[in-house]
Amino acid sequence: MVKICCIGAGYVGGPTMAVIALKCPSIEVAVVDISVTRIAACNGDQLPIYEPGIEGVVKQCRGRNLFFSTDVEKHVSEGDIIFVSVNTPTKTCGLGAGKAADLTYWESAARMIADVSKSDKIVVEKSTVPVKTAEAIEKILTHNSKGINYQILSNPEFLAEGTAIQDLFNPDRVLIGGRETPEGRKAVQALKEVYANWVPEDRLITTNLWSAELSKLAANAFLAQRISSVNAISALCEATGANVAEVAFAVGKDTRIGPKFLNASVGFGGSCFQKDILNLVYICECNGLPEVGSKSSRSMTTRRAGS
Repeated sequence: MVKICCIGAGYVGGPTMAVIALKCPSIEVAVVDISVTRIAACNGDQLPIYEPGIEGVVKQCRGRNLFFSTDVEKHVSEGDIIFVSVNTPTKTCGLGAGKAADLTYWESAARMIADVSKSDKIVVEKSTVPVKTAEAIEKILTHNSKGINYQILSNPEFLAEGTAIQDLFNPDRVLIGGRETPEGRKAVQALKEVYANWVPEDRLITTNLWSAELSKLAANAFLAQRISSVNAISALCEATGANVAEVAFAVGKDTRIGPKFLNASVGFGGSCFQKDILNLVYICECNGLPEVGSKSSRSMTTRRAGS
């Protein structure tokens, strides 16, 4: 039996692993976390995450092929595929403070994986990370590899709060990035076969590692720009007597644009957009492309008139 372990029982790791367990009954899935309180809640009647439909999914699988545990090292050691879904907040000090992603939790997870592993592993980036993170993680994993082979994949999440379970059941796409080597392609195929249990072939997209890492940041930047664009238009609507809802509806009917993320508001929120855009700006600056970064950063300063 293939064994999957996910480090991090948060908003991404919990629902994703629950759906994999439901759709892949022949795979054993363990979700591990150092938080005793969170794991106790996962094993109880009141889950620590609210998402429509998640309780039913967890109850169907928990104790059968879905397990929640604080014994992180045991399940990582036994796992064939290790998902890492830990926080990557914006750095508050040091180089890149206020923009760059803080990879402290990721690096800690990588060191632990390297310490406890006794067999080859596929390590999957589920957290949103900067481009080239896999390169740094590879160095940590292989520093004292003890002859163990690691393949790192990027498999970013594209979930929306309130529809996460439906997004997992019926995703627009599942993106898997890996090294363009025989071993890398084999690892990509292994993860692809997991998702193929319920995701149509044409929605399973494979790329190189760096394309997959960047795609998540780029997607959030595009979505934020849509929100900022309609907010900018709303100010013009107020000045001219146009109705922003009617304008957005008319614009959204263009199939090249579509209707989503065209509701004028006070701006974008959530836990990801701002930190991901700041991260993208920092990456642009580090690669000598400040003008590209400035275009992304403008989406954070565009607000409705009067807000």
